[in-house]
Amino acid sequence: MEKKKALMLASVASMIDQFNMPNIELLQSLGYHVDVVADYTNPGNISNERSEELQKRLREMGAEPIDIPIPRSINYSTIQKAYKLVKALVTTEHYDLIHCHSPIGGAIARMAAKSERKTGTQVIYTAHGFHFYDGAPLKNWLIFYPVEKYLSRYTDVLITINKEDYSRAKKQFKAKKTVYVPGIGVDIDKFVARKHRDDIRKELGILKDDIVLLSVGELNDNKNHENVIRALGNLKAGDSLPENLYYIIVGKGNKEEKLGRIIIENKLKGIVKLIGFRQNIADFYSAADIFVFPSFREGLSVSLMEAMASGLPVICSKIRGNTDLIDDQGGIFFEPGEVASIGNAIQKMIKADSARYGSYNMEKIRSFDLKTVEATMAELYRGA
Repeated sequence: MEKKKALMLASVASMIDQFNMPNIELLQSLGYHVDVVADYTNPGNISNERSEELQKRLREMGAEPIDIPIPRSINYSTIQKAYKLVKALVTTEHYDLIHCHSPIGGAIARMAAKSERKTGTQVIYTAHGFHFYDGAPLKNWLIFYPVEKYLSRYTDVLITINKEDYSRAKKQFKAKKTVYVPGIGVDIDKFVARKHRDDIRKELGILKDDIVLLSVGELNDNKNHENVIRALGNLKAGDSLPENLYYIIVGKGNKEEKLGRIIIENKLKGIVKLIGFRQNIADFYSAADIFVFPSFREGLSVSLMEAMASGLPVICSKIRGNTDLIDDQGGIFFEPGEVASIGNAIQKMIKADSARYGSYNMEKIRSFDLKTVEATMAELYRGA
């Protein structure tokens, strides 16, 4: 009997690596051969070496990586080129199921599959946080909202990962089925045991009793590391920064050089450490005391869930997605665009009973466990 065919499509390889490997394995367990489309040449916030390892791993699993340069920003010539390649693939392979991700990747895949849906192809789209949301810039509403609303009619299952997006999509869009799934889930067992704390601190030149703030995320404008650095600079200038406090940022991106300059301008060299992308991320959560998550926009953050599973207290921006995960018993909110608000949150958490926040987060995150999400995804795939 010929295997069913599925296509997993995302803009960049990092989205496959970080978000979709469990889904690929799940599809294979349900009898699908899986092709995996992404830009592996410009892989996002993972290294080229990691991208090559990902492609090798996919092939060893029996999946087929296909390199198509799907852009993450609006560039019409690049979008058109990617659309033609995806359209040719979809028309040739006649997939039984297509699961697509990211705004532009999701748009390309759904347009390419319009004709195939008439002959039975089922299309699932996961919105990892709509670019339009309460308080979003007007241009986001003008550009992304009409596109998503139009394409929803070519969507068999629209997956939303936070409650604000779910409510809006359910009321205003035309997908055959709209569901809420709490992100991609988090492997709680991987993070619950705090290991290698001393090893990581030794590697970073940090003592056992020093205070470590940690952020995990791509070095871009949206992740907003800049305002945290400026908040720490203001605290230092006002003699309000503990001498034994450090801020560690794990991630890579195009703002690394700019952040380096801001660190020097604020006289924080040696205090703020940019350490790049790391595969042993669980060890860094173990080495931290407080997790800082300052993004301007999120869907439902994996790194925030991982920090909660690691038992860390949280200070974070008061935005959609974050408020699905964190409440006043698990953390302290701040306004992401206000440097003073961030500084106040840092000071409050340092003085607070942070262990109480961390214990609460460990308990709350259990409802977002990977096994729970996988069970929901299996049901959706079987239904498709």
